[in-house]
Amino acid sequence: MKYVLIGCGRISPNHIAAAKSSGLEIAGLCDQNPDMMKDKALAFHLENVHQYTDYHEMLEKEKPELAAVATESGRHAAIALDCIKAGCHLIIEKPIALSLADADAVIHAARERGVRVCASHQNRFNKSVQKIREAVENKRFGRMFYGTAHIRWCRDREYYSRAAWRGTWEQDGGALMNQCIHNIDLLRWMMGDEAEEVIGITDRLNHPYIEAEDLGIALVKFKNGSYGIIEGTTDLYPKNLEETLYLFGEKGTVKAGGQSVNRIEEWRFSDGLDDPQKVMKEFGEDPPNVYGYGHTPLYADVIDAIKNNREPYVNGEAGKRALELVLAVYKSAAEGRPVKLPLDHCSTMDFKGRFKG
Repeated sequence: MKYVLIGCGRISPNHIAAAKSSGLEIAGLCDQNPDMMKDKALAFHLENVHQYTDYHEMLEKEKPELAAVATESGRHAAIALDCIKAGCHLIIEKPIALSLADADAVIHAARERGVRVCASHQNRFNKSVQKIREAVENKRFGRMFYGTAHIRWCRDREYYSRAAWRGTWEQDGGALMNQCIHNIDLLRWMMGDEAEEVIGITDRLNHPYIEAEDLGIALVKFKNGSYGIIEGTTDLYPKNLEETLYLFGEKGTVKAGGQSVNRIEEWRFSDGLDDPQKVMKEFGEDPPNVYGYGHTPLYADVIDAIKNNREPYVNGEAGKRALELVLAVYKSAAEGRPVKLPLDHCSTMDFKGRFKG
């Protein structure tokens, strides 16, 4: 299967490694910065792979079956629509778009053209997360009471200075949209997916050189009567601390932690079906960074979905739901009131100028 990568920045090594291990034919790399491509080509022994600074040219010449979009977030939707127009299946890095209108456009165009779209929320494939999801689907928690997502990370001035788009409303958003959306996705997914109301607070406490927030706190009410708590920040000193997901139910309590919810740290169920110590040992991973090991199984799933004409495990609608929840927090914080879901229209650009001074 012919594959191309659009965007050779910070996350691209995970995509290239996953593509290689999945047996894809890497036909092209694209980035507006040729040095970025050269670095990745050398690192992964892809010197003979065609390199492009214009993805339109690459799509026309290579005619790939599958493309991954890993550019700055604000370009995801436009590039995705061009790939869909070319008949190309897609893996889109998070977030799928920065507005609900753009997310809907991508989902609709893919449906019309008959191509598959996957939102790259790779943490859903963590061994720990898969084990927790199995417990949710088997209703081992009983009635779900509430869950919490904590993302306590550090992003310093050097991080933002390496790419001018980071922290801008037009191309990125803040901590919740960029760093925290993976765990926000997991929280919504585990709690039944149907969020009903959000109360949010956001602030910019320690990064005056960016436009968007570096702290977000929210309370989410779900339609099934459960609740969610979100706490996300890039203000930690002096380095990342943790990314954790707690689930509290009538008959079960679970905590997933580590760099990227890659370890089960508490496993308590009234049914006694398994040994907690064994579960914690068997379903833990120790990845080298916060990106984890999820890209490889995500790629395998997308390839299988294309071959068998089915939806990917994490499809475009899933990507939209994660985006919507972040935008709902932004909207509630900006307007100082609870916000009902589903949202009709919302974009990061609605909040431009939010933290002036």
